[in-house]
Amino acid sequence: MRSRPGFPVTARALAVRRDGRMDGGAAAVEVGVWRAAVAALLSCLLGALPPRCAGQSNLKSPQDIQVYVVNTNFTLRWKYTGNDTDVTFSAEYRWFEDFEEDGTEWKKLPGCQNDTRTECDFSSAITEYYDKHHLRIRTERREEVSPWSSVFEMTPYDIAQIGPPGIELQSINGVIKIKVSPPEANQVQKMWIDDISFKYNLVIWENSSNAEFRSQSIFPTDKIDDLAPDTTYCLKVQATYPLESKEGLFSPIRCIKTTHKVDVPFCATNVSILALNMKFHLHWDNRYKQHVSYNVQYLSGYLKRLYDDYSVKWLNVPGCENITDTQCNFSSIITTVSGTFYLRVQAMNENNKSCLSNEVKVIPLVTNEIGPPGVKVDISDDVLLHIQIYPPGGSESEIMRDNYDFSYRILYWKNSSNNEEEIKMKEIKQTIGTISDLTPSTLYCLKVQAFSKAYNKSSHFSKEECIKTPRDKILPLVILATFVTAVVAVLLVAAPLIFVLYQAYSKIKYVFFPSCQPPLNIEGFGEQLFNSPYRPTAEEPIENFSIIETIITEDLNQIDFKDYKHSKQSSRDSGNYSNDDDTSGSKASEEMLEKEIV
Repeated sequence: MRSRPGFPVTARALAVRRDGRMDGGAAAVEVGVWRAAVAALLSCLLGALPPRCAGQSNLKSPQDIQVYVVNTNFTLRWKYTGNDTDVTFSAEYRWFEDFEEDGTEWKKLPGCQNDTRTECDFSSAITEYYDKHHLRIRTERREEVSPWSSVFEMTPYDIAQIGPPGIELQSINGVIKIKVSPPEANQVQKMWIDDISFKYNLVIWENSSNAEFRSQSIFPTDKIDDLAPDTTYCLKVQATYPLESKEGLFSPIRCIKTTHKVDVPFCATNVSILALNMKFHLHWDNRYKQHVSYNVQYLSGYLKRLYDDYSVKWLNVPGCENITDTQCNFSSIITTVSGTFYLRVQAMNENNKSCLSNEVKVIPLVTNEIGPPGVKVDISDDVLLHIQIYPPGGSESEIMRDNYDFSYRILYWKNSSNNEEEIKMKEIKQTIGTISDLTPSTLYCLKVQAFSKAYNKSSHFSKEECIKTPRDKILPLVILATFVTAVVAVLLVAAPLIFVLYQAYSKIKYVFFPSCQPPLNIEGFGEQLFNSPYRPTAEEPIENFSIIETIITEDLNQIDFKDYKHSKQSSRDSGNYSNDDDTSGSKASEEMLEKEIV
């Protein structure tokens, strides 16, 4: 049987009976052995610990770990809250890319081993500035160590600060010339690769108790003017990195005393720029009454952003060399609207001495002023005002239109004697616009202004254009429609009324003025009378009538009716009529004869 480590087993303790049961003496020995083992374990726990136990001491871990990065200088700082004073600190790191690729474990951090301070410089350990790194640190005292601190994760570029730039000063002719070197000048390892992207802020003040601070942007090589002569000025410079919105540390304060400025009478003064519709003119004053010639010089703005000396890179403006006039058209040098240019005037007197004026800055689209647009108006038959707008600039309008992104503000109003007429406004983006809701037969006037929201610029208004709206064609149509409607309405009302009046008139005429028609018994007689070709005298009808009555009365019984009718028919057929035939053929005689026969 194998014994447990640290627990000896004797023959007596293991003596057993043949029936497999332990005797009393062996049991007692076994109990003693277990008691000894417990005592040994307690002794270990109470202090007789091996070295492995001693490694897990009561030392506290560092806290509040911070990393400060200035350019490529790395400093690790932390806090230790323990009461022990004879402790040291050691740090480890791992590059996150290595850890992901091959599982590289922690490495000792150079410059941060067994350090007695609560900070250390580990600049030599970091060469990758755009990758993640992990850091941790622990407390040590001889062979005792604390647990590792929490892991600090960092990307150097993200937490880095821009260091202070270097500066050189020179006082000459009343100004201070300054030359700035980038924060990591002459360094092999650089955090900021693109030095040209740096911009510099200058803070300057008089070295006095009531100094006023003045801030301004400067180029790597620049001059500071508008200073009092024989005055000590102090200044400091800060580098900024606009691409990453980072601001650096200020340089140490430097102080310098200014000198008197020499006044040269023939120097050009009050240099200014007049620019309209991308036509640029430089103007200046001449205080010198004698012969002076001028050279207008320009410099591309990007050259000032370099750290080289640009004083020899000024060029003469074509057409503005050795001129005596005090103005110059320099539009020819504006080759790009996105660039920056600087201009100055070099004056030369009759003794070939020269003097340089102050420099003026030109940003084409910012310096340029916008002229009024051209306007043409027309009006359609439907009382709609059409406006054609010609962008400012004439031949340069395309350049201006593409860069300024013009909008147009139209003001229009009724041109009447009423001064209280409301002026209305309409904004459009296109060069063609319309205005509706106009009053017919009214004179309207308008003017147009061009403006650019991107550059916060606007032109003057164009000259007023007036046009009269045509008469409203709807009114004649309304009148015609009204007339036709009225006529139709009158007809619809008058027709029934006329019909009713006509019927009433007929009834009244019939009742009060009946028609005079002869009786039916004399109708044929009368007809024959008037149709006879032998018209008798007025007395003859009466005599004939009497004779006819006599004859009919006397001979009524003698004349056979049939014979009479036959005689009558014969006379009609023969076509010969006489007074007797007329009497015997009358209707009255026939009716009377028929009555008698009956």
